[in-house]
Parts: sequence; structure tokens; C-alpha cells
Amino acid sequence: MGNKISIVISCRENVKCYSLMDGRYSLLDRLLKWHFDPGKEHELKILNEVSLFRGLKKHLLRKLLTDLFEKEYTAGETVFSAGDTGKALYVVMSGSVKIIKQANPEERLLTTLGPGSYFGELALIRESPRYASAIVEENARLLIMYKSYFDSLMKGNNTISSLILMNLAESLSTYISSNRCFDDNGKR
Repeated sequence: MGNKISIVISCRENVKCYSLMDGRYSLLDRLLKWHFDPGKEHELKILNEVSLFRGLKKHLLRKLLTDLFEKEYTAGETVFSAGDTGKALYVVMSGSVKIIKQANPEERLLTTLGPGSYFGELALIRESPRYASAIVEENARLLIMYKSYFDSLMKGNNTISSLILMNLAESLSTYISSNRCFDDNGKR
């Protein structure tokens, strides 16, 4: 009675996954459907371009695509505001996001990010207030890596977490160097 039978019918362009259990899809169905979805190859290419994930093999990128939360935002929607507690890193899969800083009385555009870019990376290190706001400029689809997920990676998947940490350290080092946060004597 507790057994479940799944039938996968596949041809080159079309995959149909059927589960014989109250019409609900199993995890296997979801993974098989994902594997044969041609749009996922495009998403893998985007993730492969994200410098934070540099060095990850294709099967590990595929794991991230399966595990991370995906959310669609409309133009003008706020992803987070300056002062909010940082709880996640965001990867832009499509569309664009503006990072802005309130400079009384106006907003100052820091950068505009497109597919393959990421933001909010400090949230992976600690939950601290956001420095700037992230506003969707053009309808966007974002992958979200919550700090809790990253913390579990640290405990269970050293390959992914160590590469992400190395890439994050390199990114922060480059940022600090380019923004001259220290004077010539090494003081802040």
C-alpha cells in the first residue's frame, strides 16, 4: 500500500512525469523533470558565471539550483531596505536590480546588477543591518541563499562551503582594496 510507482515518458523535447499517488509529484519526479528541462541548462550557465561560485563543478551548481529558493520580483519592488537585518544572499538570474544608498535628501545609485551578479553576501557571514537598499529595476528572478542554508552547508558540504568562502574572501578583499578603506599606513 505504501509503495509509489512513477512513470517517466521522455522524448527529445518533451518530458512528462506521472506519479500514481493522489496526483502529487515526488522528489524524484521533480528532479527528473528538472534534469530534462532545457531552460535549466541556461540557468546553470548563469550560475557558472557567478564569481562567488567559481570552481564549483556542474553537479554542485545543479545542487544549488535545486536547493536554493527562487523568487520573482516585479519592477519597483523592494528586495530589502537599508537597515534591514541581512539574512540572505541574492543571485540575479534574470532582470536587473539597483543597489541604492539614501544620501539625504536624495538616493544615490551605487550599481545596477544583471544576470550572473549577486548581492547581500555579507549576510552569509553574519546577520547585520543592510548598508543599502536593493530595488528591482526590471522584472527579475532571484535565487536566494539564506544564511541558515549556508550554515548547514558549512557543517555538511565542505566542498561547496569552502569554495564559496574562499571566493567571498577574495571578493571582499578586492572591494576593500578598490575602495581604499585603509590609509597608506594600514589604518582605517
